[in-house]
Amino acid sequence: MGSTVEIAHGFPHVETVRAAITALYKRLSHDTVHSFGSSVPPADAAFSDDENPYLGVQRVAGAMVRHLRLPDARMIVSFREMAHAGSVELAAGPEYFIELNSRFKKHRRDIGAALAHEVMHVYLHRLDLAFPGTRDNEILTDTAAAYLGSGWLLLDAYRESSVTTQKLGYLTPEEFGYVLAKRALAFGEDPAPWFTSPQAYDAYVRGRELARREARRPPLAGAGRLGRHRYARDRRTASPSPTAGYAFESGDPVRVSFPCPTCLQRIRVPVRGRVRARCGLCGTVLECDT
Repeated sequence: MGSTVEIAHGFPHVETVRAAITALYKRLSHDTVHSFGSSVPPADAAFSDDENPYLGVQRVAGAMVRHLRLPDARMIVSFREMAHAGSVELAAGPEYFIELNSRFKKHRRDIGAALAHEVMHVYLHRLDLAFPGTRDNEILTDTAAAYLGSGWLLLDAYRESSVTTQKLGYLTPEEFGYVLAKRALAFGEDPAPWFTSPQAYDAYVRGRELARREARRPPLAGAGRLGRHRYARDRRTASPSPTAGYAFESGDPVRVSFPCPTCLQRIRVPVRGRVRARCGLCGTVLECDT
């Protein structure tokens, strides 16, 4: 997971991220997803300067296990020299062996971030939820960690300056910010006060801008004036722009499909003015102007 290489920015994996959020709702259900309404608190992942790293890493791993409600899973954590931040041996359990890069014995503030990713691998393994291919599966893991309340630590581990450069995980900083903003919109929990890294906060703000734009795209009633004008034009021609997100389907009545701003599953509603729609996957009630 992750390494200290040149850091990519922007939203190159955002379609896979959106698919991962949808997959979480499909596999877990709305009620289970929303049972993670409170994130791992900063104190549970904090290290004091004099804390034994071997005892501390087990303490933080235990906090991740409790957060994900894996009481019958035991994390055995050790340190070794490796290229990546960490790895986990996914077996039948109940014991799972996690290895962290030995640099974390000195840089303890990011142990929680590394464990958030590796313990989420265990959680998804036990759910039998995976994406094909290593890259997409790692993106699923990062997304699940961020959306279910531990992955804010992964974004907070991001630092980029003339002195030090570090990013953990496979998402870009802005993509982590996007997932955390999606969570904030759905759960009403703002992670911004927890960030100790100024660069992490900036990335969260950029991701939040995208998440908020998605919550105001037509045919949602809260869409802005320009979006509504574009939607009206596209409705007349039934040929939306490639980036609009919505599509028209012929029939009687004509329908428009668009992604739910919460779980990203596509919703279909009739084109007949004001419509209230309820997402069948996440239960979000949406006011639409079709």
